[in-house]
Amino acid sequence: MYLVNSEHRAVALYTVIITLITPFLLFKYFDYLPRIKNLSKRTNDNKEEIPLKKRIAYMVDVCFSVYPYAKLLALLFATMFLIGFGGLALYAVSDGSFTEALWLSWTFVADSGNHADRVGTGPRIVSVSISSGGMLIFAMMLGLVSDAISEKVDSLRKGKSEVIESSHILILGWSDKLGSLLKQLAIANKSIGGGVIVVLAERDKEEMEMDIAKLEFDLMGTSVICRSGSPLILADLKKVSVSKARAIIVLASDENADQSDARALRVVLSLTGVKEGLRGHVVVEMSDLDNEPLVKLVGGELIETVVAHDVIGRLMIQCALQPGLAQIWEDILGFENAEFYIKRWPEMDGRPFEEVLVSFPDAIPCGVKVAAEGGKIKINPDDKYVLREGDEILVIAEDDDTYAPGPLPKVRKGLSRRTTDPPKFPEKILFCGWRRDIDDMIMVLEALLSPGSELWMLNEVPEKDREKKLTDGGLDILGLVNLKLVHREGNAVIRRHLESLPLETFDSILILADESVEDSIVQSDSRSLATLLLIRDIQSKRLPYKDTKPLPLRHSGFSQSSWIREMQQASDKSIIISEILDSRTRNLVSVTRISDYVLSNELVSMALAMVAEDKQINRVLEELFAEEGSEMCIKPAEFYLYDQEELCFYDIMVRGRPRGEIVIGYRIATTERAVINPVDKSTLRKWSIDDVLVVISSGE
Repeated sequence: MYLVNSEHRAVALYTVIITLITPFLLFKYFDYLPRIKNLSKRTNDNKEEIPLKKRIAYMVDVCFSVYPYAKLLALLFATMFLIGFGGLALYAVSDGSFTEALWLSWTFVADSGNHADRVGTGPRIVSVSISSGGMLIFAMMLGLVSDAISEKVDSLRKGKSEVIESSHILILGWSDKLGSLLKQLAIANKSIGGGVIVVLAERDKEEMEMDIAKLEFDLMGTSVICRSGSPLILADLKKVSVSKARAIIVLASDENADQSDARALRVVLSLTGVKEGLRGHVVVEMSDLDNEPLVKLVGGELIETVVAHDVIGRLMIQCALQPGLAQIWEDILGFENAEFYIKRWPEMDGRPFEEVLVSFPDAIPCGVKVAAEGGKIKINPDDKYVLREGDEILVIAEDDDTYAPGPLPKVRKGLSRRTTDPPKFPEKILFCGWRRDIDDMIMVLEALLSPGSELWMLNEVPEKDREKKLTDGGLDILGLVNLKLVHREGNAVIRRHLESLPLETFDSILILADESVEDSIVQSDSRSLATLLLIRDIQSKRLPYKDTKPLPLRHSGFSQSSWIREMQQASDKSIIISEILDSRTRNLVSVTRISDYVLSNELVSMALAMVAEDKQINRVLEELFAEEGSEMCIKPAEFYLYDQEELCFYDIMVRGRPRGEIVIGYRIATTERAVINPVDKSTLRKWSIDDVLVVISSGE
């Protein structure tokens, strides 16, 4: 028995020695193996051979790079090999069994000081060697763990980890509108205790979080999660759970309009390539109206577009022709006050719209989504239209859960003082600056103004080039009937160029964000502010007695001084509309009161948020912004009532129906802001003809 064990130990010792020597021999003579192979085949291959050691090193490097768990498996193999090899060596130099030797080898690897009580030269040499290998493996393990933790922390810091959310709102891209957009979405989610908004942009996650923190806005329970990545890469889209989002908003970039829209198109293409499909709809912010059809063609029914430039341009025109309308749109577009909602009310089936109109104490019905016509939304339908099964009602309300039908109130119809508006008179309007969609704005003015109106344009585009630009944009200059174009070449920030114009004679002055500086928000706003201040100063010097000398009204039909008269006489007779891109500049202008009306990109953010919450609202906004169909208007109270007449708001709503209007709010002459969707619709009060009413008109 003793001889057998001795033989086994001798074999183990020789195996250990051969195993130790073999790697050194292989390392030294590796490169000779291919040559020996070629000699054995007696071939004359003159091609350059890559050394075998280099090829093996390359294969190991590739393995570690491609397979993430290769290092861990290599470490595990090295540990098992050390334990087995050490156990075999201990078995060769000690008197114990092979099982005991393996266990001792494991204890030496796990605890490097465990070999201190070994007796004999051989066991001590082997145990110290095993302990040294154990320390090396432990150091490698610490390095791998440290690298893994660092990689994970770095991934979290850079926003590379996956978002596990559903029914969230996903925002793709980063722009100056993001702050206003987050604010509106947070207000919209307030009623449900907050929601989740995920932002994916090609910026560092920490920078995005820092910029959002600088907004200093209470998100009211809404969580904003930032991730760094490109919306053009499917892997990054999958990382933010794009297929589970209830709405996706694609923001326009800060590049020029064509580049921004081209990028938006590529993002839409990426979204259509998501294999899991999209649960929610996609709201795309476009910069140029001409690029809208292509995006809709690519995206199909899932895509809703909001053309920022077009929205602001149309609102500027509406606010120039309807003084005070800017504040109304701010209230309706944002979620802070009243806004549009569409909901099905089965108990309203079979009722005519004239009854539906006064059936909601806390909302104002202003349209119907007709199920029989494929879900078409009719704003301001006929009184005799009877709601059918499946029809939904469009209302203006504070929130989607704050209104419900009630009993029909007692209404005194009476007779309106007027059934038709007074005739329109020619307008004289000045555009300062050149927009890329100025041809669309001119077409809107052509549709809204009366014959004999004039549009003066002051900008740096040479007069000989303007006709070509307008024609290329689709404007038929020779076909203009109501509008006459008057061209002046000059810079709106140079005083002498402005002084050459009859600034005291214009009904409205629109200061546009010039196309030449559209890439720089700061420079654009600076130009707009400089133009505004210069016009103010020139007007004040030319009309020093405007406070003592009454000015003629733009329209006839106003018997006494009213809010509209006050607005029309502001700013030395001209209504001045300033287009400001940065909401911070807008706040500055509003506080300093150097402009009567300011429209900014904040309104576009409000529109994007509304469409993100309900895609159907886009149809409503498109019609109200268009030059044809229903429109938002401000009308004098004297069209509906007598001075000091005692009426409730329901009475006024009913009186507006023969005029084809839905009255949605009012502004008392002694107050600063209008009230949309008043809460006390049945309360009687005395009205003054100096008050004004906000209505949705069917148009002409």
